Amino acid sequence: MALLAEQEKLIPLQAEVCAALANPQRILMLCALAERPYHVSSLAEHLGLSQPVASRHLKVLRERGLVQAERKGAMVEYRLSDPRLIEALHLLRAVLEEHLTQQWRIALDAADKAGAP
Repeated sequence: MALLAEQEKLIPLQAEVCAALANPQRILMLCALAERPYHVSSLAEHLGLSQPVASRHLKVLRERGLVQAERKGAMVEYRLSDPRLIEALHLLRAVLEEHLTQQWRIALDAADKAGAP
């Protein structure tokens, strides 16, 4: 029972992280930051975003603890706070790909049955 209570304490934090991941641009930012650190302007350019939009997304990711910001002179460099975030995103993508493949197979089977004499 104590383990469940401890897990329940983390659920709101987990929900906050999932909310941060609910935006495709923020997921793209995490993927880019997995490759290397970026300054906001170079990350915005890399992803085709305006700098204000990139800054707002980075703020959300930073508040949720998904990225770290480090001042380097006049610039702020952003990096992933933990490389396991990308592993988690890859795992989620694999689950989604499998789910879509299963749906595709079901649709093909239904089409075959509908077209059969």
